[in-house]
Amino acid sequence: MSDPIPINTGSINAAPPVPPERAGARLDRYLAEALDFSRSRLKALIEQGHVRLGDATIADPSHKIKPGEVYQLHAPEAASAEPLAQDMPLNVVFEDAHLIVIDKPAGLVVHPAPGNPDHTLVNALLHHCGDSLAGIGGVKRPGIVHRIDKDTSGLLVAAKTDAAHHGLADLFARHDIAREYQALVWGLPNPLQGRIEGAIGRDPRDRKRMAVRGDNTTARNAKPAVTHYAVERALRDAAGQPYAALIRCRLETGRTHQIRVHLTSKGHALVGDPVYGRARSLKTLKLGGAARDALAGFQRQALHAASLGFVHPVTGADLRFESPLPADFADLLAALTAG
Repeated sequence: MSDPIPINTGSINAAPPVPPERAGARLDRYLAEALDFSRSRLKALIEQGHVRLGDATIADPSHKIKPGEVYQLHAPEAASAEPLAQDMPLNVVFEDAHLIVIDKPAGLVVHPAPGNPDHTLVNALLHHCGDSLAGIGGVKRPGIVHRIDKDTSGLLVAAKTDAAHHGLADLFARHDIAREYQALVWGLPNPLQGRIEGAIGRDPRDRKRMAVRGDNTTARNAKPAVTHYAVERALRDAAGQPYAALIRCRLETGRTHQIRVHLTSKGHALVGDPVYGRARSLKTLKLGGAARDALAGFQRQALHAASLGFVHPVTGADLRFESPLPADFADLLAALTAG
């Protein structure tokens, strides 16, 4: 134990007295469980001198704890976020002190990155949430635990506190989040419902794309992925031939571009997908002019995150949210249904 050192105190969290059965455990592991922080975050806070036992500062994450000891975490104020807070319109579906659920429009990037340094969902959340952000990893920012592509619309959850961020990350790691998407694909899948398996990794021929790299159990340089699908509506031309289908997909895993890659691997690329879809000759389809124009004018992948369900990581409430098709997707579907 060392002498106490001055620390920047934002809030004080006292862990329960160490029970006899936890004697000899690591300090970072015990506090992570007792205070509901991620272990990596606790380790950093301990090393930075933010944990005390009485008047002494404990700076060793592997410090062995003893029965009856009461440790205090003097959590520093969250630092200001580096991304700029920007006043942008947001469709907030749900919000409390711990997390926020957004219905994201197509065209909005989730996180700042090269080529998209600002005007992202994170920038909008920083402005919208303001002081209600308690801090993620010591930084006043929203905790993004999953993303949807720029040109995919629909539901996304973000954390406002470390506890929520840690809990949501665990839910996603255990695949304990219910996520369903609606997609418009070329052709009619056969069978009409099924399961697509295939490990997804970087395409060795184009590092900007993802690809199915083999079997889930044996593929190298790829992560296992499973997508369940069911056809909701078959779209037929004037001759009665199916040329596209509206399907619903349920993710068992959440890999980059998973739905787009899995469906393309089965010969059913998403309508409008500029990366995985092939240019289609609409002249061969027996469709009316309005339907052909609607297809030609749809310039994004027809994919929408329609449903999101999970157990609230802090309150334990069972949450489920639904999002209707956005106007551009609904208009496309209406034009194709009319023929």
